[in-house]
Amino acid sequence: MDHDAVLALFDRQLRREAPADSPATRIERVGGVVRHVATDGAWHGVVWSGLDESTADAEIAAQVRYFASLGGEFEWKSYSHDQPADLGERLVTAGFTPEPEETLMIARIGDLPTGAELPEGVHLHRVTDPAGVDLVADVHEQAFGTSSTRLRSRLLAQLEQSPDTVSMVVAMAGDLPVCAARMELYPGTEFAGLWGGGTVPAWRGRGIYRALIAHRAALAAGLGYHYLQVDASSQSRPILQRLGFAALSTTTPYLYNC
Repeated sequence: MDHDAVLALFDRQLRREAPADSPATRIERVGGVVRHVATDGAWHGVVWSGLDESTADAEIAAQVRYFASLGGEFEWKSYSHDQPADLGERLVTAGFTPEPEETLMIARIGDLPTGAELPEGVHLHRVTDPAGVDLVADVHEQAFGTSSTRLRSRLLAQLEQSPDTVSMVVAMAGDLPVCAARMELYPGTEFAGLWGGGTVPAWRGRGIYRALIAHRAALAAGLGYHYLQVDASSQSRPILQRLGFAALSTTTPYLYNC
């Protein structure tokens, strides 16, 4: 895989030419930024910027004013290869708060294992209804120790409004949900994104997370996608590297509370 070429393709297809991910969102290209605006107020953010030292501060201020007019919170999703090199410092100076850094990891689907090997007694349950979303949210809270209220609302809306843009799966040990993950699908691009993969503490270290990656890779291949993309935490990065994912950049969400 040509890392530079794939990173450039990622920037073009999923950032500069970012598609709206539901009927309740719109993409706006203004000046040197591309911004995601949720008409239902779910998530606002800057997903790409093409700035330099002479334009960055003014554009940051312009986005703060714009999103302040909408109210709530917005995110500037910055990558380490974005310009100017001190963009993160400029965002902090403007009042943004950085979230933990993650690693942008990408793999060519044809290079990944697609056989899902699960522990004995564990099976996969495809999520297609609100009851399944509740299982995903339950695993999320146990795995990450954070509220799943916003996630549940977003996934329910996505299932209702644009079910062709998401695929969710839960690993069940009998009636007990032990691992869950979803795949965001971006029609018209070569990328599918892996999100939310988490295993409850008592079931970690048994290969379930890896099996769910293989399961989603097989689904993405069948749908004609060429690459899988992950914003990886420090915990998942080693697993993804062993499976064949390459680290192409890092990404930091900068939050601004309007």
